Formats: sequence, structure tokens, C-alpha cells
Amino acid sequence: MNNSPIQFSSDAPRLSVVIPVYNEEDGLNALFDRLYPALDQITSQFALSYEIVFVNDGSKDRSAAILAMQYEKRPDVTRVVLFANNFGQHMAIMAGFEYARGEYVITLDADLQNPPEEIRKIVRQLEEGHDYVGTIRENRQDSWFRKSASRAMNHLRDKMTRITMTDQGCMMRGYHRRIVHLVSQCEEANTFIPALAYTFANKPIEISVKHEERFAGESKYSLYQLIRLNFDLVTGFSVMPLQIFSILGMLLAGAAGSLFLLLLIRRFVLGAEVEGVFTLFALTFFLIGVMLFGLGLLGEYIGRIYQQVRQRPRYMVSAVLEQAKS
Repeated sequence: MNNSPIQFSSDAPRLSVVIPVYNEEDGLNALFDRLYPALDQITSQFALSYEIVFVNDGSKDRSAAILAMQYEKRPDVTRVVLFANNFGQHMAIMAGFEYARGEYVITLDADLQNPPEEIRKIVRQLEEGHDYVGTIRENRQDSWFRKSASRAMNHLRDKMTRITMTDQGCMMRGYHRRIVHLVSQCEEANTFIPALAYTFANKPIEISVKHEERFAGESKYSLYQLIRLNFDLVTGFSVMPLQIFSILGMLLAGAAGSLFLLLLIRRFVLGAEVEGVFTLFALTFFLIGVMLFGLGLLGEYIGRIYQQVRQRPRYMVSAVLEQAKS
């Protein structure tokens, strides 16, 4: 891996904001109305230039057309990357990293749950020398179930991966160019960008940011997709689940041996017992369930190896709207 210092072009902006977009036609104009004024204020406060990199992740509504119109209005600071298909939020961010030119890169969702005005807080931390700025959502505007499940998964992920992120679900984060460069060099087919970036950080920090209700539409992450995302996170950064099942297998083998000895002793002391048959059935079904779950977990790791060795492109870009370089 090449760790040589990153060279910046003299005309490159210092700040790049990367925004993945998927079926957000109802809220994009509201995003534009708040995003550009917020960044214009940051420009004057911190004396830095900016660009916005929108990545349309194969939207099936009018999102691509709305982004194209916005590019026509502000071509000086707007770049639009159009995917040929839907490849997922994290692949959209990876593409945004590839096309972003700034020394600082901030990721932001398009649904306005993270207010664009909070970008100022992240820029301040980056200016103070932090290379990774994580965020924690204040007064989170989600359902009780979603918040409870998120806390449980945060705790589980922290124990398994040793990656400390208080709020893994908040995608509004800041990265120094060095971190972006290292993340872009990783060719993993499945990854979780905030966790991956954290492993490269020398001076990380977490700050609190405001959280609002979605301006329009609903979350693009279903329960199944959230489970898949957490599988990617755990299996991508730790082999502890496999180690847990190895220990569990040894414990169950010991318990099964002890049960066998107990039944053997009872057979000679008390004679044949019909009542124990149903207990054995229950134990058998339990052990079968544990073995099937363990095989499924092993399959998750093997499946990721299979996806990786095929070396297929992680995403396909159909077009990029940007000003021609002079």
C-alpha cells in the first residue's frame, strides 16, 4: 500500500462534501436550499473553498434529472456522478471519495436528517488537526425499535471489533485526505466505511450533531438491509464470531458427553426410562439449530471470500457532470 504524502492541486477546493442519493426527488430541492447557503457561510468563516459531489446511486425516480439541473445552476462547485445501477450507499461514498478533490471530505445523507448547518462543527475539528471526525446524533428522530436495535448493535460491534464508535449509523462524518486516500486503496467487496476509516485514524474525535426528521420519503434501509449491514461490519473487521462458535462447540461437546454419562448411569441404576426420549429430542433439535446457525455464519465469511476473489467492479459510473479542466 502506498503511504506517500497526498499532493493537492493548487486549484482544488479544500472541502469536499460527498452526498449519496437514492430516490430522493421529493427532498433534493430542500437540500439544495439549505446546503449551498450553509457552505457559503463556512467559506467566509474558515476562508476555504468547497465542492459538492453528488453520487446518484441508480435512482429510479427523477433524482438524476434534478441533480443535472442543479449542476447547470452551480457548475462551479457541483459535480454529479451517475451510477449505471444501484450499488448501495457505501459504494456510492467510495465513488464520491474517488472524485472528491478536497483536503477535507465530509459525507452527508440527502434526507436532511443531519442538518447541513452542522457541517461547520466538523470543519472546525478538521481545522484543529483531527483526521477523523465521528458524530453522535442528538435527540435522534427515529422509532423506539430502531434506536434500541442500534444501541444493541453498537454494543455488540464494539465488543467484537474493538472499533469504538458511539453512533455507527450516522453517516455525517469528516475525513482528512490521508484517510480518504487509504480507504480508497482498500479493494474490499463489502465494507463499512466509517469503521474502516477509523482503523487508519491517528487523531479521531467524536462530536454531537443535531438530528431531524426526514424531510420526505422513508428510510432506504429495511430491517433486512440493516441486518446485512451489521453482518458486513462484524465479519469485515473480526473473526471473533467464528472463535465464539469454536468455544460453543467445545462446551456443547462437553455437555453432550456429560449427558451421555448421566443417562448411562441412570440406565443401569433405574432401568429403561421412556420419559427421557422427549428431552433427547429437544436437545437434538437445539444442537441442530446451533450447528445450522454456525454453518450459516461460516458461509458468510466464505461468501465474502467468493465475492472478493471474483474481482468484479464494485460499481459502474455511467456519466460524470463536471466542469472541464482549463
